[in-house]
Amino acid sequence: MRITRNLSAISAALCCSLAAALTPTTSALAADKDYPQKPVMLVVSYPAGGSVDAAARILQEPLGKALGQPIVVENRGGAGGTIATRHVATSKPDGYTVLITLSSHTINPAVYDNLPFDTQTDFKPVSLVASAPQVLVAHPSFKPSTLKELLEYAEQSPDPVPYGSAGIGSPSHIAGELLSQKANTTKLMHVPYRGGGPATVDVVSGQIPLLWVSLPSVASFIKSGDLKAIAVSTKDRTPIMPDIPAASETIDDFNVDSWYAMFVPVKTPSEVVDTLYEAIVIASKDPKVNEALAAQGAVAVGTTPAELGEIVKKEIADWKVLAEQANIKIK
Repeated sequence: MRITRNLSAISAALCCSLAAALTPTTSALAADKDYPQKPVMLVVSYPAGGSVDAAARILQEPLGKALGQPIVVENRGGAGGTIATRHVATSKPDGYTVLITLSSHTINPAVYDNLPFDTQTDFKPVSLVASAPQVLVAHPSFKPSTLKELLEYAEQSPDPVPYGSAGIGSPSHIAGELLSQKANTTKLMHVPYRGGGPATVDVVSGQIPLLWVSLPSVASFIKSGDLKAIAVSTKDRTPIMPDIPAASETIDDFNVDSWYAMFVPVKTPSEVVDTLYEAIVIASKDPKVNEALAAQGAVAVGTTPAELGEIVKKEIADWKVLAEQANIKIK
């Protein structure tokens, strides 16, 4: 199986192309469009305090400024993001209800038996807004400090080495299962948590030695030395913390990228989607947005609606294969 998810390359290329191709001004968006005429609801698919919520709050003011209307953030967490996703899928397709969600958007079709929506046909993609790797972290007392050392340690251990994740079917779980498959090992044991927060607490306190988790969730713990970073999940090292090796430096063709993206109901007019996309491009150029995302371990990214659509299509197929091979299923 070959799974390639090179969003880091996409990010680098698009940041340049978008800057050259799109130079709309805030006043142009406000003056030339009938939309929006009232506040826009940005529905976050995870609870307050998480990485998706943080990205939404960072974008809230500059996105509202670009659109000329306030952005109201509403958290509808639960069920791996599917509660918020269903809400947006069935909302009025007028551009006033927008979903911001994690890359679990493309994992959920592979791990849930009966989703109350179709990820591909019930939504129009707007834009990828930010990208962040998963990171494999350990308690500082855990002996292995590199991925190679960890795999050797696991093979020599009489019992499987436990690693935590944010939950079954989460991007962190996908990273863990991909590592087991790529390394051809059964000596890493998945321990699902109800979110990255509780899992992080247990690793920091030494209750569990390892954790795959979104980098924005633990960047401060890495900087403080409360957690030891072993590897990031993206093909290349993250520019946010370039000292952390990429897993692909040890495991060929390893790439799991967490991203945050915006979607609207499928019947939303294309001109509304275009206005939202142009506003995201403007917001992503704001130095304060980039600084705030970097502080969270994320990088601002802008993709066209069509490009995001291709990412969604490919990842749904990729993660279906992995979920079947790893027997990942949420009832």
